[in-house]
Amino acid sequence: MGIGTAVLVVLAVLGVGGLAGVLVRAGRREAEAERVRLAEQARVQAVRSMEGVWSLEPAEFEEYVADLCRRDGCTEVRRVGATNDLGADVMGRLPDGRKIVVQCKRYAKHRTVGSPDLQKFNGTARSEHGADVPVFVASCKFTKQARAFAARHGLVLVDVDLLGFWNSGTALATLLDLDISRSGTNRKLAPDN
Repeated sequence: MGIGTAVLVVLAVLGVGGLAGVLVRAGRREAEAERVRLAEQARVQAVRSMEGVWSLEPAEFEEYVADLCRRDGCTEVRRVGATNDLGADVMGRLPDGRKIVVQCKRYAKHRTVGSPDLQKFNGTARSEHGADVPVFVASCKFTKQARAFAARHGLVLVDVDLLGFWNSGTALATLLDLDISRSGTNRKLAPDN
C-alpha cells in the first residue's frame, strides 16, 4: 500500500469518525428536545385533566376518586356517596389492609373547604364507618384552620394541588405520608373570567 492510499484511508477514517460524532451529538440534541416536548405534553395534559375534574358532576367525581384508589392497589373500593351518607363517599382497603374512608368535594377551583366540613367528617369517619385512614379529597384549597384541624385529628387532606399529582400518577401511599399542616396554601385560586 502506498503513502497516498494510506493517507486516503486515514482521511476516510477521520471523516467517518467526525460524521459519527456529528450524528451522536445530533441524536443527543434530538433526544433532549423529545424529553422536553414530552415533559411539556405531560404538564399540559395534567392541566387539561384537572379542567376535566372540575367539570365532573359530584357523583362522577366520587367515582373518579374511587378509580384512583383502585389504580393505586386499594381493594374492596366502592362509591357509597349519596344523601345521608354520613360523610363517606368512597370506602375500601389500602394495600396494607387498613380501611380507608374518603369524603369527596368537587368544588369550583376558587372555593375553599373550611374547618366545619372537616369537623363533620371527623365526627363520622371513624365512629360511624370504622376508618383507619380518613381522607378528605377536594378539588380546591383547604383553609388554614381546616389544615390545622386535620393535623390535630389525623385526617389526610388532598387538595387541588395534591389531587393534580395523584391524577398524574403519584401513588396514594405517598400522599398519605404528607404533613398537611405544613403543606399547601389556603389561598383561593382565581376564578376563570
